[in-house]
Amino acid sequence: MSDPTLVVVAGATETAAIDGISAAGADPTLRRHTPSADLEIVADGRPGPDSPVPVSPSGCPTPAVVTRAVRELVGVDFVGVDAGLAVPTAPAGAAVRDADATPGGDVRTAEPVPDAAAVFERARGLAGTIAGVGGDGNGDGAGGAAADGGGDPAELLVAETVPGGTTTALGVLTALGERPVVSSSLAANPLARKRAVVEEGLAASGLDPGDAAGDPLDAVRLMGDPVLAAAAGLVVGAAERGIDVTLAGGTQLATVAALARHAGIERRLPLATTAFVADDPTADVAALADDLDLALTATDPGFDASDRPAMRAYARGEAKEGVGMGGALALADRAGVSDIALRERVAAVTDRLLAERDGESTAEGAP
Repeated sequence: MSDPTLVVVAGATETAAIDGISAAGADPTLRRHTPSADLEIVADGRPGPDSPVPVSPSGCPTPAVVTRAVRELVGVDFVGVDAGLAVPTAPAGAAVRDADATPGGDVRTAEPVPDAAAVFERARGLAGTIAGVGGDGNGDGAGGAAADGGGDPAELLVAETVPGGTTTALGVLTALGERPVVSSSLAANPLARKRAVVEEGLAASGLDPGDAAGDPLDAVRLMGDPVLAAAAGLVVGAAERGIDVTLAGGTQLATVAALARHAGIERRLPLATTAFVADDPTADVAALADDLDLALTATDPGFDASDRPAMRAYARGEAKEGVGMGGALALADRAGVSDIALRERVAAVTDRLLAERDGESTAEGAP
């Protein structure tokens, strides 16, 4: 049996530019780079030369730092899926599959994901191809076994990176008639702001809550983002092929599960998230998981025991989830990695990234 494979579905949406709903990047312009940089960090340990290190407006690093740290500790095969990236990426240490998606529009418009059905079907077909990938074969020192050309992995961990994605997830949950709760990359969840945005989107699309029940592709087309379409296609395709699949994330991956349920997938699905999401009462992820018959796991990495600013920021609720952080932490726990070892490796990855970023800034400002 092959090792688990982490699949991070990455894309962009104009929804991320709405003021006050996302901290997945220091400003709207930099948020366009975040998904590409996240793939590069998880694959190679650093972003590409044209990608800034994603940080929140307060300076909290992307959760990709934690996922990369786990890859370095336990070795996890990694595949990226381009589901509407705004900035091209080609990380050296990963295979990147293309779902042929375009970046999503603003959820407040009538049809933010016009190609939702096509993206879903492409990703559905990719599930079998990815399940046959045992590794990238590039030997970057963190990717686990190389591709062996056959056999399914024990498990696909499906994750996401899309700034503004909790707002589009809220739109999809509302359109499906599911519990309308989501988390946030911000420490204080701006749920009222997100609900107001979703109400605008429903009005523009001519929908009432629940109107898209039983029609998941319409829910994404009218109220979602292309990452949701691709991730749902992967989950449905994996389930149809009997491949074990874990939803590696929080309320956005629970929304993917809702889409799979409305597409007819009945098998119980694991949802592996962080304690940061599980402890957020505004997200109510436990109730959402219960509604959707998901086996919820919430891993606490003990970041509140660290004096490092980045880990303290995570513990305060910034960047609670994303880029497979919850699934990666569950894998580390399963492998017996101690919290101390994990924190030390997260610190090392963070220091490396920020030192390179600061070094580049100094070089650019030098006479």
